[in-house]
Amino acid sequence: MTIKIGDSMPEGQLMAMAQSGPERLATRELFEGRRVALVSVPGAFTPTCSVKHLPGYIDRADALKARGIDEIVCMAVNDIYVMAAWATSLNCGDKVTLLADGNGDYVRALGLELDDRQFGMGMRGQRFSMLIENGVVKQLNVEPPGEFGVSSAETMLQQLC
Repeated sequence: MTIKIGDSMPEGQLMAMAQSGPERLATRELFEGRRVALVSVPGAFTPTCSVKHLPGYIDRADALKARGIDEIVCMAVNDIYVMAAWATSLNCGDKVTLLADGNGDYVRALGLELDDRQFGMGMRGQRFSMLIENGVVKQLNVEPPGEFGVSSAETMLQQLC
């Protein structure tokens, strides 16, 4: 079943790169008592994700945080080492936190998995953005396959007005 506005975020774990190396992060800790902009991309280092999607959130991080976002999180079905390298390559700094859903367990729990096997990319997460307040979905913007627009930072900013 696909998550929808008004639903609570499911329990799960994502991987974060800490100073000491990879760490598991419970989604409850990530979302509870906070206002989080969650962005999902099909894959790190892929063209639209690297040129438009994530850079839009990096460039607009200050504006999003000025409108009450505690943290901007980008997740993908990649391993944490790839996500850490991608964060470095795009100079994310502390503007956007990149988290790995290495096996796709969390996107499956959300009902937002993407079968990209025909492109040799396996099972991934759909391109989407979500506004989460205290663990509850307030906005959900899922892209049609092959498109980019409704999950952009610009859309999120408009939804925060």
